[in-house]
Order: sequence, then C-alpha cells, then structure tokens
Amino acid sequence: MFARLSTVVVASSLALLAVATGSTGSSQCNTGSAYCCDSVQSATSSQVTTLAALLGIVLGDITGQVGLTCSPLTIIGTGSGADCNQEPVCCTNDQFNGLINLGCSPLNLNL
Repeated sequence: MFARLSTVVVASSLALLAVATGSTGSSQCNTGSAYCCDSVQSATSSQVTTLAALLGIVLGDITGQVGLTCSPLTIIGTGSGADCNQEPVCCTNDQFNGLINLGCSPLNLNL
C-alpha cells in the first residue's frame, strides 16, 4: 500500500512540475518567456510610449502590460536564476535585449 502511495505522490509531483515550467520551459509561461523587469507599465503610459518612439518601436494595438529593463528568468528547478526582486512577468515579445518587452502578464513565482 505504501509503495502505491509513494508512486502516486512522485507522479503527481512530476506532473505539477511540468505544469509549473510550462510548455516553453520558462517558469509558468505557456506563451512567451519569463522575465524579471525593473517595472511593468501600461502600453499607453507616457514612459512606455516615449521609449518606444525613441527606439522606433510601433506599439500599434498593444493594450497589455509592457516590461521595462527586463532580464530572463531561468527554468524552475535548476537551482538558480528563479529569484526576482522586481516584477516577474511572462512576455510574448522582447525588444532591444530586454530594454522593452511587449505583451507581458504577471507571473507568480510562489508555486
């Protein structure tokens, strides 16, 4: 009985880890990549629109959040890189090596 219970616990743990790492292997992002950003703002904020204009980025119909000064987060379970003291987000588009990331949504690292 104990052997069956331990098998179920191990299988469940592996399944939860697979869900937490997502299909891209980057934290909990099912689309895009996981980043740690200094700030996350609306795509219509003056700081974002000014920076985008200076860099020649056309925001167009983007209505979501935009991450500023972002660095990639590594895969959960590797022992390093999963710490983020600013804003952990999942973003669909990285511009200028993380200076501005488009299509971001909050990422919960406490799972």
